[in-house]
Amino acid sequence: MNKAVVLDWDTVSTGDIAKEEIFSPGEMTFYGLTKPEKTAERIGDSEIVLCNKVLITDEIMKACPNIKYIGLFATGFNNIDIKAAKDRGITVCNAGSYSTDAVAQHTFALILQHYSKVSMYREYTESGKWITSPTFSAFPYPMYELAGKTLAVVGFGSIGKAVAKIADAFGMNVIVNTRTKPENSRFEVVSIDDAFRRADIITFHCPLTEATKGAISRERIALMKKDAIIINTSRGPVADEQALADALNSGKIAGAGLDVLEYEPMRKDCPLIGAKNCIITPHVAWAPLETRRRLIGIVNQNIKSFLNGTPENVVNS
Repeated sequence: MNKAVVLDWDTVSTGDIAKEEIFSPGEMTFYGLTKPEKTAERIGDSEIVLCNKVLITDEIMKACPNIKYIGLFATGFNNIDIKAAKDRGITVCNAGSYSTDAVAQHTFALILQHYSKVSMYREYTESGKWITSPTFSAFPYPMYELAGKTLAVVGFGSIGKAVAKIADAFGMNVIVNTRTKPENSRFEVVSIDDAFRRADIITFHCPLTEATKGAISRERIALMKKDAIIINTSRGPVADEQALADALNSGKIAGAGLDVLEYEPMRKDCPLIGAKNCIITPHVAWAPLETRRRLIGIVNQNIKSFLNGTPENVVNS
C-alpha cells in the first residue's frame, strides 16, 4: 500500500471539491496549506506527494527518502527541484492544458470590463443615479466596440490560440508574437516591439523565461498607443510593475487588466495598488469549478499511470 500526502489542498478546493475526488492509492493525508518549515515533517515517509505551490527542494527530498512520485496540481513546476528529483529517481508529473478555456474566458472578462464598463454601470444604477437621470439612456462612462480593434497575442500556445479565436469572433484584427511561427495560422506574426506599437490591446499568454521576464518594460510601454491597454494572465514577472504603474498613473496608456503579480499573494508595497484604470484579480483565471475538476481528473490519471508503470506528463524524464 502506498502512503500519500497532499500538502496544499486549500489551493485547489474551497470545499466545493471533496477530498474523496482525489484518487487514493492507499493511506492519504490532506493538509490545507504547508509552511516551508513543515514540508519535510508532513511528507515524512510518504511515497507519493501531491502539491500545487509548495517548494520541494533537494534538501526536502534528502530528508524524505521514501518519495517516489511528485504530482502537481498545476502546469508550472518551478517549485520543484527537477534536477534533484531526476538524480534521486523521483518522477515528477504536472497537469497539462486543463485551463485553456477558463483563462481565455477571463482574459476577455478583463478586456470587456475596460471596453464596456459593466461594473461601473452596475454601481451607477445601484447608487440610484439612473433614477435621477434626465435622459432614458445614461452613459457617463465611455464605452468602445471591440470590432476592428487590434489584439496582439503574445505567446501562441493553447491559451493564446483560444484567445485569438474569440477575438476573431468579435471581429478584431489579431496579430501574434511567438517564438515559433505557427503552422496553418492566418494571423500575422510580428516582433514583440511591433506588437506593443500596433496593439489596441496586448495580452500575454507566454511562459516565464529569461526572455519574457520584464517583457512589459518601460521602453516597450513607451511604444504603445495612448488609448491601448495591457492584459496579463500569464506570470506576474512578465511585467515591470513599477513601469506599468507609472504608465497608468501618468496616462501613458489607458488601462491594464492583471490576474497575476510578481509576488502572490499581493504585497502591501505592490506599486500597482491604486493605479489608475487597473483591474487586478487574485490569480483566479484558472479557477472555475469545471476547470478544477478537470485538473483533478488529470492528477488522478497521472497517479494511476505512474502506479501502472507508464507515467504520463513527466517533466523530468
